[in-house]
Amino acid sequence: MENDYFSIDAILAENQKIQCTFKVDIPDMGHLAGGSDRDIKSLTKTPIPIWLAYIMLFSCVRVIFIGHKNKPIIRDWADFTIPTPFGTRVRNALKAEPRSVKLSNLVGAGGLWYGFGKMIMDILSEEQANGISEVLTKAFKGRLLEVIDQAQHFAALGPSGGGGPSADAAQAFREGLDGTERELFALAQESAKRMKRWHEGNDRARR
Repeated sequence: MENDYFSIDAILAENQKIQCTFKVDIPDMGHLAGGSDRDIKSLTKTPIPIWLAYIMLFSCVRVIFIGHKNKPIIRDWADFTIPTPFGTRVRNALKAEPRSVKLSNLVGAGGLWYGFGKMIMDILSEEQANGISEVLTKAFKGRLLEVIDQAQHFAALGPSGGGGPSADAAQAFREGLDGTERELFALAQESAKRMKRWHEGNDRARR
């Protein structure tokens, strides 16, 4: 996913929220915390969309502290914590069995887990970003074969999938796909249908 201004995927990913802790008082911005307070107080924790977090995390403010001889000190607006979809619990689950994790539950139905992760990488240090990159890559590789396999067989099996524990597991996996995986599923399914029509057309021509 490219960070294109006109990319719908990028816009959706940037609307995901991350938990930020403000380091300074910010006047007239209390509405960001969703409460009735007029100002945001230092140490206030609130989830904000990642597109706004860029401004908060990479902007600096000149703050005058009493006891420092009124000398301005440059400080960041806020800090943030790694979002739950990329926390230790999720990483361990993905490491144990990538196909068992419902990515859609982490970012909402149709959400972009991989896209969200890419956005998080952009605001982390290089070392932390490399860690997230490894999680995304391994998860994608560990789930891709199942996505393609189910896409190629889903039309023949029908919406019910035939029933039984195996079919239930397959359906649970499909329900847990993130937006990127759903697109791949649809493309692979359409590709399989076209291949089938091509083979059937060749068979009729030989007759």
